[in-house]
Amino acid sequence: MSPEFAVYSDDAPDSPEEACGVFGIFAPQQEEIARLTYFGLYALQHRGQESAGIATFEASGEMHIYKDMGLVAQVFGEKALAGLPGNWAIGHTRYSTTGSSKLANAQPIEASTRLGKLALAHNGNLVNATELRGELLAQGHILNSSSDSEGITYAIAEAVDNGQDWIEAIKTALRRCQGAFSLTIGTPSGIAGARDSYGIRPLVIGQLPDRSYVLASETCGLDIIGADYVREVEPGELVWIDESGLRSWQWVETSTPTPKLCVFEMIYFSRPDSIVNDESLYSYRIRLGKVLAAESNVDADLVIGVPDSGIPAAIGFSQVSGIPYGEGLIKNRYVGRTFIQPTQAMRESGLRMKLNPLKDVLKGKRVIVVDDSIVRGTTSRKMVKTLREAGAIEVHMRISSPPVTHPCFYGIDTDTQDHLIAATKEIEAIRQAIDVDTLAYLSLDGMLKATNTDPTHFCTACFTGVYPIDVPDKLKSLKLIHES
Repeated sequence: MSPEFAVYSDDAPDSPEEACGVFGIFAPQQEEIARLTYFGLYALQHRGQESAGIATFEASGEMHIYKDMGLVAQVFGEKALAGLPGNWAIGHTRYSTTGSSKLANAQPIEASTRLGKLALAHNGNLVNATELRGELLAQGHILNSSSDSEGITYAIAEAVDNGQDWIEAIKTALRRCQGAFSLTIGTPSGIAGARDSYGIRPLVIGQLPDRSYVLASETCGLDIIGADYVREVEPGELVWIDESGLRSWQWVETSTPTPKLCVFEMIYFSRPDSIVNDESLYSYRIRLGKVLAAESNVDADLVIGVPDSGIPAAIGFSQVSGIPYGEGLIKNRYVGRTFIQPTQAMRESGLRMKLNPLKDVLKGKRVIVVDDSIVRGTTSRKMVKTLREAGAIEVHMRISSPPVTHPCFYGIDTDTQDHLIAATKEIEAIRQAIDVDTLAYLSLDGMLKATNTDPTHFCTACFTGVYPIDVPDKLKSLKLIHES
């Protein structure tokens, strides 16, 4: 859950919402596939807190599936895991980006085919979901959810029922899909993993000591079960894992375009201990803070980060600026989905469920607050008020990313453009709106240079409005005030 909206429980989301997490494992030698999948999803919990699900497959071809609303630890107990025998599995933890928040949209999505049952877990968002859904409905398919993931699943099932094997059917279905997707797919014959041709959403491959293969959205999903990182699934690649091992194809019929990994994976979404480009994202976020300090230092007594994702950048800022780093906000780490909601009177009295200030640390101090982003600005304003009430005499906000000016169409649930504060206000107006003494954002160039890799290999549409995958005008009109 993003720190930008983690101060007060009653706020609407004020930062981009999480992407989903996918997992897959083919390990016939392991006795507790469902339990390993559970732990993999547990490590990916930060990517979605709405629902979770696991589908397992036995060597006989029989599939077992269990999914429900809630956190991974809430959905799966010993009884649920005991009902999921098998030799390979896929799993999913979800935050809705397409489709409403209800059990019918929980994943994995399942479908029946002439070759047996199919299960699919999806991270991303199709920009042609409406068209694909219409085609499938016209062909007589009965779709039970409003998610684009169901469209991918039934496109695979249709290709299988038209005579193709699993691998060719998946390729055929993926060629009907436009947008961002990282997939794990379970079948009676093995599991598959695939990424869209731009690689906007992440997917990695790992191996257990017995040489069994694992797929996960991030390397932290490998670490938790003792799997070693092998490599990422390449953009436009389909991998197939069965008893023969791992095989790979490029499912894209034309040449693969320049990779465009979502840069927000680097800044915020992925866990800081996950590895991208041969280093932890913690190290990258430290560098973001260093560049931010070089670009926009200010006289102050203390640098603090907004827990948790703002902390590495705050440390980097402190290292370059020479201003001491400290903790000024304490996070309640046991707050997940809130089932018992506070009353309106509690909200108005300033109920703080997730972050609480350290008054003795802040009193009389000129404070630099480092956060990863500002989207709406509503909770930034409340957080600043909290810091001032705790005794901070100056509050300077520094953001370790550029201003978010455009919505995402590729699997991050940003708001419509008119709700993005930087789309409608200049920086000085934002400063006044959130009531800080000074405000500065990291430059786009500084953010990309800090990656220490080819800066063209990232999607930066939320900062620039340049969308690498064409977005249909009808879809744009739902979120954009005007086209760039």
